[in-house]
Amino acid sequence: MEAYAQGAAESHLPLFPGRVWFPADRISLPCSLNLRSFQLPSSQIAPIPNVGLKVSIANAFAQLTGKWRVKKRFVRDSGSFDLKVEGLSISIGLKLGSDSSGRPTVTTSECGTHISNVRVHISGRFGWLYNLFHKKIESSFRRTMEGKVCGVVTSSVTTKLQPYLQTVPVTAKIDKVAGIDYSLVAPPAATAQSLDVNLKGEFFSLAHRSAIPFPPPALALPADHDRMVYCGASSYFFNTAGFVYHTAGALLFEITDAMIPKEFKFHLNTSTFSAFIPQLEKIYPDKLMKLRIKTSSAPFLTITPGNLSLMPVVDIQAYVILPNSSLVPVFLLSATSSVSAKIMVTSARIGGTLELGRLQLSLKHSDVGPFSVQLLQALMNFYGSSILIPRINARLKEGFPLPLPARVQLSKLVIQPRQNFLLFGADVRYV
Repeated sequence: MEAYAQGAAESHLPLFPGRVWFPADRISLPCSLNLRSFQLPSSQIAPIPNVGLKVSIANAFAQLTGKWRVKKRFVRDSGSFDLKVEGLSISIGLKLGSDSSGRPTVTTSECGTHISNVRVHISGRFGWLYNLFHKKIESSFRRTMEGKVCGVVTSSVTTKLQPYLQTVPVTAKIDKVAGIDYSLVAPPAATAQSLDVNLKGEFFSLAHRSAIPFPPPALALPADHDRMVYCGASSYFFNTAGFVYHTAGALLFEITDAMIPKEFKFHLNTSTFSAFIPQLEKIYPDKLMKLRIKTSSAPFLTITPGNLSLMPVVDIQAYVILPNSSLVPVFLLSATSSVSAKIMVTSARIGGTLELGRLQLSLKHSDVGPFSVQLLQALMNFYGSSILIPRINARLKEGFPLPLPARVQLSKLVIQPRQNFLLFGADVRYV
C-alpha cells in the first residue's frame, strides 16, 4: 500500500506504501522558569532530501516569571522578575528511519535557534538598582536561553516524539484467524517534494504464518494535493486476506431454515426443493435442509478505475437434516458469480460491502439422482442475496484498523479506484 500527506508547507510521509503531508503544529519548550504564556504565530514542516523533515518555528513569543536570590558577604537580597522573550525562531532537522520491528524512528539531525529580543523587569529591595543594568542582564538571558533551547528540543525529540512514533501499529489482530502486518519495509524516503513511507500491508495467519504465493503489483501514487494524506491500498493487500482466510478454511458459511424470515416463501426444506428435485421430497418427505457454502479457491479482488469486483468460486453442499439431527448429503453444486465490492473508510477503520450478481451453477455430485441445476438458479440466488450476503456484509462493515499513531483520526475522506489499487485521500486531525 502507499500513502502521502500535505500541509501548510507541503511535506510527505507515507502510510502503507505512500506519502503524508503535514500541517502546521504547535510545540512547547520545558524551562526551569515559570512559563506564563507561549504564542506560536507560525510553523512549517518541509522535507529534507535523504534525511527526513525540517521543522521551522518563527516569531514565537514567551512570557516567564521567576525568583532570584543574592548571597554575597554583606549583600543579601531576593525577589522576582518578569521576562518577555520576543522573536524566538527555531529550526530543527529530524532524521527519520526504522527499527528492526518496522516501526519509524526519529533523531535530531540539526538544530538552530535565535531570539530577537529579551525584556526583563526585576523586583526586590534593590530591584531598582539591578534594572539600571537591564541591557546586560537581558543580553545574558538571551545568550543563555539560545544555548539551552536546542538541548531541550533534542531531549524532547528523544523522550516525547520517538515514544509517540512507537505507537504506530506494526501488526493488528483482526480475529482468531488473521492479523495485518503494517511494518515498514524500508526507512522513510524524503525528496524535495515528498516523504514516502512504504508499509507491508499484508494479512497473515495467526496459527501458521507462511509466504504469500503471489507478488504485489507496482504502485505509483498520483500527485494529488487536495488532502493532507494520500494512501494507496493495492489489490495485493485485499487478496492476502482472501488467501489467508481461505487457507485457514474460514471462508465457510452455513444457511439454515432458522435464518430465513417466516414471511418468506422459499424456506429451506425438501418441500420447497420438490418443485426442482421431485425425487428429493419422495426420499426425504417434509425434512429441513442445510446449505454449507465454502470457497474452492481463494477469492481475488480486481481493482480497475471506477470498479472493484470479485469472481469467487464456491462449493454448495446441500444436506437433509434427519430427526436425530444428523446430516445426510444430497447434492453438491459448484457456483460462480460476479460480485461487486465497495470499500468504506472511517476516521480510523477500513471496511466494505459486497453485492452479489447472478449465480452460475453446475452439478458436481448428486446422491438423489440427476436433476436440472438451471431450475435451481433462482432459488440459490434468493438464498445468496437475501441470507448469505447480508451476513457477510455485517462482518465486512466492522472492518479493521488503519495504521495510525495514537490520537490521530482521518476526516474528509475520498476514495478512488485506480488500476490495481485504491487511492484514499483524507485530512488528519489530532484528538
